[in-house]
Amino acid sequence: MYRNTVNNRDEFVVEPGKDGAVTMNGEQLSPDIITIRPGLFHVILQGRSTEAEVVMADYTEKVFHIRVNGNTYKVEVADQYDALLKAMGMDMAQSRKVSDMKAPMPGLVSEVAVVEGQELKKGDKVLVLEAMKMENILKAPEDGVVKKVHVAKGQTVEKNMVLVTFA
Repeated sequence: MYRNTVNNRDEFVVEPGKDGAVTMNGEQLSPDIITIRPGLFHVILQGRSTEAEVVMADYTEKVFHIRVNGNTYKVEVADQYDALLKAMGMDMAQSRKVSDMKAPMPGLVSEVAVVEGQELKKGDKVLVLEAMKMENILKAPEDGVVKKVHVAKGQTVEKNMVLVTFA
């Protein structure tokens, strides 16, 4: 089960089913989704045709910006584990100390927004990684100081490669 919040106000509970079917807020839906290119999809749902594009994906914070019919929506995703940690007064960032930021996927570093010795607050932009024609903004997982920047703008990286080390 996933609890999705759209534009900080509308909430949808989505449960994946079989063969691409989903249940959204108790209603069974069977969307027909075709990938046009990575990050761009053609969707037919309840007889309506539309295109949806993932404009930005932040996998650390589980926040995505999705453009549908020219309108961009901020979608925050939480699974049952996020809900449990929140109910216990904890969240994933507080439950572990992060010393290395690793590439979540292969891609191209299009921007490095930090320098060694720079102090960061949780959520500050660290770098932008282009992957599958999408810009993925990687943010500081917690307050800290940049110990070492291991990559440069224009560099190609592989999944799990260390990008930045925090002190």
